[in-house]
Amino acid sequence: MRQYCVFCNIVAGREPGTVVYEDDDVIVIQNILRWVPVMLLAMTKEHTTQDELWSEHIAKVGKIAHQIGAQLCPGGYRLLSNFGYNAMQSQEHGHLHILGGTFLGHYVG
Repeated sequence: MRQYCVFCNIVAGREPGTVVYEDDDVIVIQNILRWVPVMLLAMTKEHTTQDELWSEHIAKVGKIAHQIGAQLCPGGYRLLSNFGYNAMQSQEHGHLHILGGTFLGHYVG
């Protein structure tokens, strides 16, 4: 049995979330962290792991993330994913970060 998943609860409407985009399969929400002006999370509505996201769903999720990044951050944006504890992956539900709205620097600290 899967443990509690905040992203699944947002998709189901059991927890609040600011939805930026939604279709039958994909949702993009505002990240509660606000390290940069645009900080969004793109994911499948169905619970998937990071590995499943990248092996089975990245074409669709990535296309939508790219479209939203280009729309909201015309000066440039970053798409990234964290895999595992050492990369600071905090949620098991596979997701792609959309970061931008400011100069992001040469490296992420």
